[in-house]
Amino acid sequence: MAVFVLERKGRPLMPCSEKRARKLLESGRARVHQLFPFCIRLVDRLLEDSVFQPLRLSLDPGSKTTGVAVCRVAETIDVTTGEIQPTMHIQFLMELVHRGAAIKKSLGARSAMRRRRRGKLRYRAPRFSNRPKSKSWLAPSLRHRVETTMTQVKRLCRLAPITHLAQELVRFDMQKMQNPEISGAEYQQGTLQGYEVREYLLEKFNRTCAYCDAQNVPLQMEHIHPKAAGGTNRISNLTLACQACNQKKGVQDIKDFLLKDPRRLAKVLKQAKAPLLDAAAVNTTRWTLFGALKQTGLPVETGTGGQTKYNRCRLSIPKTHALDAACVGQVETVNKTNAPMLRVTCAGRGSRSKTRLDKYGFPRTYLTHQKTAFGFKTGDMVIATVPKGVKKGTHKGRVAIRLTGSFNIQTGIAGAATVQGISYKHCRITQRADGYGYSHRAQTKKECGNKGCASHAALPIPGLKAEVSRAI
Repeated sequence: MAVFVLERKGRPLMPCSEKRARKLLESGRARVHQLFPFCIRLVDRLLEDSVFQPLRLSLDPGSKTTGVAVCRVAETIDVTTGEIQPTMHIQFLMELVHRGAAIKKSLGARSAMRRRRRGKLRYRAPRFSNRPKSKSWLAPSLRHRVETTMTQVKRLCRLAPITHLAQELVRFDMQKMQNPEISGAEYQQGTLQGYEVREYLLEKFNRTCAYCDAQNVPLQMEHIHPKAAGGTNRISNLTLACQACNQKKGVQDIKDFLLKDPRRLAKVLKQAKAPLLDAAAVNTTRWTLFGALKQTGLPVETGTGGQTKYNRCRLSIPKTHALDAACVGQVETVNKTNAPMLRVTCAGRGSRSKTRLDKYGFPRTYLTHQKTAFGFKTGDMVIATVPKGVKKGTHKGRVAIRLTGSFNIQTGIAGAATVQGISYKHCRITQRADGYGYSHRAQTKKECGNKGCASHAALPIPGLKAEVSRAI
């Protein structure tokens, strides 16, 4: 992973390698500016003395996770055709985990409790006519996805000299938008034939065989109600099956094939009729995000979901959100696909609620108004060095404070691993809370396809651990 670099006055320079960053820190020519994403600031360099190359920041928007990739663009000319072919050299990969579902759940709970409290009060006439919504209005859970994505885009633009942006704008039916008169067999002809429907089914059924739950195997489109018995090619009649299950089912109806497994039968039928909520969320926010990207003043390139998948399959790149972002738009080659990824989780800045409610929606206890304790705030990134006891060792992560001084430290992704009961005396702040949780994720051998990949065993910033500790 490349290291972001700022000049003496805080303006962005071209990212450098980890080896060069380590030498700059050891020689005293640089200081640690921030840890997440890792960035250094030079003390003897100005912007006027630097040379820049094109940098592209590309996005693969998703309902739950958005992939972000910063790539250095090198253009080569094809000798035979004379066309300019862009080559992407990955500098930085990031996965942004949204909390839209949590926001929707909280708003639903608040609405239900408010309705319960008002049920025993006097009747009040509805006020919907007094609260008109603008045409650009988005639900809070959807607006959150756009705003958090734009927050990370603006932060990366302050850390690197981004020259242009790229976004996966449309996932389905791009040909229909380009040519409204297209119909029949022409609809799915061309290089990307069949990619849109297949991608829809892969997301709808979680890339799993509907009959045996097999994963990481070639999957085929399968008709729930067979065509031999009058089944159609409608999306609601299609599912995914591995080759063995597809051949075993043959021309049987799904009710006959799963006669002895009624639970799986009900699951498949329910899932086939269920709408793709995640795709609907992306479709709702795609133009709002595109408009926000254009307001940055940088050129914005767009690409379809089928084009992204075509590039990924053509280059044999594993399926991850961040690597999908690197494959958006016109891409000829992608290098350094084995770089580790920074996982950024939207954690929020606490709750505005001052009470805890009972099951009827009435206050049962009151929360403290104090947001800090002993100089720490929930969400701060800390390093805790415990000299003795059961929790002896060094713990790094996101802290959750208590007024008693006994803190919890979330050391895993999204709090998967938590160390409890750490005294504030052993904690040291590495980065103040900004509403996000950070963790590094190295790609597995299966994902990057390189058994000798350094990301399997090395730290995301190899050799910088001592320098970072001294700088902090």
